[in-house]
Order: sequence, then C-alpha cells, then structure tokens
Amino acid sequence: MSAGGVLGAETLATVERDLAATDELLSKGYPGDSGVRQPIHTLYIPADRYTPELPAAMGAAALEKAGGTAGLAALAGRLGLSQPGELAELVAAKLEREPIEDLRLDFEDGYGDPGDDIEDAAVIKAAQLVTQAVAEGTAPPFIGIRFKCFEAPTRARGLRTLDLFVSTLARAGELPEGLVLTLPKVTTVAQVKAMVFVCEQLEAAHGLPAGRLRFEVQMETPQLILAADGTVPSAALIHAGKGRVSSLHYGTYDYSASLGIAAAYQSMEHPAADYAKNVMQVAVAGTGVHLSDGSTNILPLGEADQVEAAWALHARLVRRHLERGIYQGWDLHAHQLATRYLATYAFYREGFAAAAVRLRNYVHKVESAIMDEPATAKALANFIRRGLICGALTGGEITEQAEISLTTLEAIALARATQTEDSHV
Repeated sequence: MSAGGVLGAETLATVERDLAATDELLSKGYPGDSGVRQPIHTLYIPADRYTPELPAAMGAAALEKAGGTAGLAALAGRLGLSQPGELAELVAAKLEREPIEDLRLDFEDGYGDPGDDIEDAAVIKAAQLVTQAVAEGTAPPFIGIRFKCFEAPTRARGLRTLDLFVSTLARAGELPEGLVLTLPKVTTVAQVKAMVFVCEQLEAAHGLPAGRLRFEVQMETPQLILAADGTVPSAALIHAGKGRVSSLHYGTYDYSASLGIAAAYQSMEHPAADYAKNVMQVAVAGTGVHLSDGSTNILPLGEADQVEAAWALHARLVRRHLERGIYQGWDLHAHQLATRYLATYAFYREGFAAAAVRLRNYVHKVESAIMDEPATAKALANFIRRGLICGALTGGEITEQAEISLTTLEAIALARATQTEDSHV
C-alpha cells in the first residue's frame, strides 16, 4: 500500500470487502444536499379558496397591511432589525415579485369534510386552476396539496383526493416542476411505504418517469419520534421512502396536543417541540431531505396592539428556527408574509459580511484569526447560497465581498463532506 509500510493489498481488499455495505449506505442513503431549492416557507390555505390570482393578492395585502415600503421600514425598526430601509426595499420587491414561495392547497384540517361529491369537484377544479396558473406564470415556485391522512377513517378519501389531483394534472400535460404532495399525520413507517406504492401506481398509470412523484411527511405524532420498540421512525421512514421523501415538516399543534400540552402552551418553541425537531434534524442530516418548522396560530389581526404583538412573535420565531438550522416554516395568513421576509432577510444580511470574509479567506488561503476547515467553508457557502436564492442577497454583493464566482460558491456549498480541501478551488 505504501513504501516502507507493512499492510499489503490483501489487507486493503479485506477492508474494502468489509466496508462495502457501509460505502453503499453512505452513497445511497446519505448523498448530501442535491442543490434542489428549499422554499423558506409554506403558506397553506383551504383548497377551495385558491385562484391563480391569489398569491399576488396576498402579497399586495401583506404590503398594504404593513403600510407599504415605508411601513415595512418602520416595522423593521420596531423589530430591532438592522438597516431597516434596505430591508424594506428588498421585502417590498419580494412581495411584488414572488410573494409566496410554496403554497399548499389544503384538503385536510383546513378544508374539512363537505362530502365526497363536493370534495371531488373541488379537487378537480384546484388541479385545473394550478395548471392554468403554471401556464400563465402566476404559480408560486412550489405548489401542491395536503390530502387527508392514511389513518383508517380518512384513508379512502385521502387516496381519492390524491388520485384526482395528480390524474387531472397529468392529463393536462407535464406536471408542475414544483409540485409538492403532503402526507399528514404519519404514525408509522408502513404509511410511508404505502405512499411509495401509491406513487408507483400513479406513475405507471400516467406514464410518468419512475420517481417523478415525491412527497413531504408531516410529523404530527409522537410515534414518529419514538416507536413502541424504542426505534426512531423519523430516520427509518426517509430510507423506506426510496428517494421519494422530499421533506419532514413539524406540525406544531397536532404534535403538541398528542402529548397532552395545554392549548395555551402549544408553541413552536415549547421544549417538547424542540426535542422533536432535534430528532428530525439528526434524521435528515446528510440525506438531502429538507426540514421545516411548523407555524404559529397567533395571527396579525385585530386591534393595532394585537397586530404588533403577533408580528413581533412571528418574526422572533422565524429568526429562532433559522438560528437553529431549520430554514423553512409554515405561515397561516397573508399578513405573516411581511415578518416572514423581514426576519429571514435580516438573518442573511446581518450574517453576510462575516461569512463572506471567512469564505474569501478560505478560498484564497488568506491567513486570519479564524482557521476554517472544509466542513465550515461548506456551511459558510450554504448560508450565502440560501440568502441568494431567497432574494436576501444579490449576486453582485457575493462576488464583490467574497471575491469568488457564483459557480465556486455553488461548488463549495454542494461538495460532499469527504472531498479534499482543495477540490473546489
């Protein structure tokens, strides 16, 4: 193996054989970040409220509620965010250009059970409107449905809704690139396997490429955090999903209620919530599966002081999950869009200067007080890349301050952890 050593080719061959299964697991089960865009939020609405004009209307409503660009700047100042004027201009532009990154048309809790005939008609209409919006260029980058769960009482209805939605889309032509399907209230890995089977059946029926249909799993039950046999199903279900699980989403209120937490104390920041999300975060690490926090049901509605308090709470919770490495959350109302973007943009802009300097020093081998290793450089690049994708940072800022190209930024951010320090330069 090396001059002067004592280990020969037979030793290497034995080690290679013994670690073949490990190599396959790491390659297939932990491929790392694929580079697929992760939206910073999911906004969900009852499915029968959707129209192609709705995202733009929600963006306009959010901007109006905040008082326009000047009002956004004032709100940013009251929230203690730096450079409020700059933030306000960026957020106002976002609300006009891309007010919603991920929109979920809800056929579950937010929709109810109006009867099969009414839901059938609503599903078909929703799919037709999504097709229209995609064709017109008014659909958000990500859009899809949450159907009823696979528990026995709602299983048939959930499957029928899923079937009608996907089938209507498929018959109209290409599926939307950003199509998202949400499987809620998952309790066991078997339900994920059942969803894989259903996706396979739909693909075969409509001539779709194998693996085209992916889905996110909504984590709303304690059984996914700790199973009866002491295992952690939230990790197992990712691999049982055969590459189809795109994201794990924490469900604040169903999960909290299932633990017996009183309604007044159900929150994204409850210790029980943090424990569940910590487990989920470890489960998705290295798999390429995204992770999303839940929502707060304290909405910016009512009297002025109530609106102000709700905005402050929402902005703080958004910042909180970003600092904990969870880069997506759920919103329940258009008026939350202002604080979603203000808090998110502030997070990236406030950390950008330091991250850019460190990444510049790493790439150009500049000696400094902080000696970053490849893994940290990857984290720095990912931070900047996420800020660029959501609109908080510009390409010009990045190339000027980090002194690297966007191609180099992408290469570092998406490099496998085992690559050498110089492989990206």
